[in-house]
Amino acid sequence: MGLTLAEKILSRRAGRQVEAGELVVVEVDQVMVVDSIAGSFFKRLEQLGATPRFPEKVAIVIDHVAPAANVEVAKAQQEIRAWGKRYGCRVFDVGRGICHQVLVEERLALPGGIVLGSDSHSTTYGGIGCFGSGMGATDIALAAASGRTWLRVPETVKVTFRGQLAPGVTAKDAALEMIRVLTADGATYMSIEMHLVEGAEALTRSQRLTLANLTVEAGAKCGLVVPSGEILDMYEVPDWLYPDPDAVYAREIEIDLAALTPRVSVPFYVDNVEEVAKVRGKKVDQVFVGTCTNGRLDDLHQVAEILKGRKVAPGVRLLVIPASSQVLEEATADGTLLTLLQAGATLGTPGCGPCMGRHQGVLAPGEVCVSTSNRNFRGRMGAADAEIYLASPRVAPPPPAVAGYITTPEELEVSRA
Repeated sequence: MGLTLAEKILSRRAGRQVEAGELVVVEVDQVMVVDSIAGSFFKRLEQLGATPRFPEKVAIVIDHVAPAANVEVAKAQQEIRAWGKRYGCRVFDVGRGICHQVLVEERLALPGGIVLGSDSHSTTYGGIGCFGSGMGATDIALAAASGRTWLRVPETVKVTFRGQLAPGVTAKDAALEMIRVLTADGATYMSIEMHLVEGAEALTRSQRLTLANLTVEAGAKCGLVVPSGEILDMYEVPDWLYPDPDAVYAREIEIDLAALTPRVSVPFYVDNVEEVAKVRGKKVDQVFVGTCTNGRLDDLHQVAEILKGRKVAPGVRLLVIPASSQVLEEATADGTLLTLLQAGATLGTPGCGPCMGRHQGVLAPGEVCVSTSNRNFRGRMGAADAEIYLASPRVAPPPPAVAGYITTPEELEVSRA
């Protein structure tokens, strides 16, 4: 019986062949801690009477509330800097960017590796074929103290993306469609193994990271994109890092990218996915472009392409927050930021921004936000009755910013003509 991609990675680390359902102990390549959970992480290590076994394998990223929003947060971040210096662990400080983007840029996550993060969207690393998974403070502390973790080998759902994306459709739309089909708990504690075939191999690293990022919204333990395309040029991909032809899957689905239309996730559940046309005309107060889902350079390019020569509508706030300092530098160098600023966008410090509702764009009662982020739960970005519509940077955010309501780029072109 053949092995899935998740089984291949875990078997390699376990030193023996393992299959879904087994409990294994494996070494990890990187333990990632975000600022919002760092205090609990420190306490757990103290309770264990332990310190990081491999300091070079522990990275702390100040990104969830960066820069500090109040004195208490400032004190917590001060502790992070001191702790990292004391134990020799990497600390990526305010402005470096979102944890997942930073670890990919710094090549701390690599194909065939295992990265544990204290953030649920650590599944993002699967975009390059790295087993990434989110865990709580206790499990993360144990991994840092021992250099290992234990887990149950997940069953696997196979998702085949077939063909090339239709004009105006993005990887975000494909990811939302996948979640719609699987539902919010359709892949609970499973690996979602994504195969790109018949032209879909052309999806870029950024697009693959978007697909893997959103797998946790279907409950997945990890999301792995089978390496192909530019990933083979950017990384030394191990020969063994492919599922066997006779691998056993718990479920298989296919998504035709060429037939896909723009999607939007409607409040208050991520799997509440509709075609953009279904919510056309919804008045918008805020548009947010960024996060670990869609804050990369190609995302900003798509926004700038639509906004060039246009102005943000009166009464609408357009927040743009690059995913990292590298993205910020590149978007500055190629003129993207100038286009966005001239359109009326407000630029934020690289990081998570208002995604988790703690600063830099919290929503007031009754407000409506169109966001390129990954969650639209009640109260996620502020007031409990504020509404969040999740969409791609190409299709939904720029048009609402210009029109003041949800529409499409094509309709904007018609109105300008």
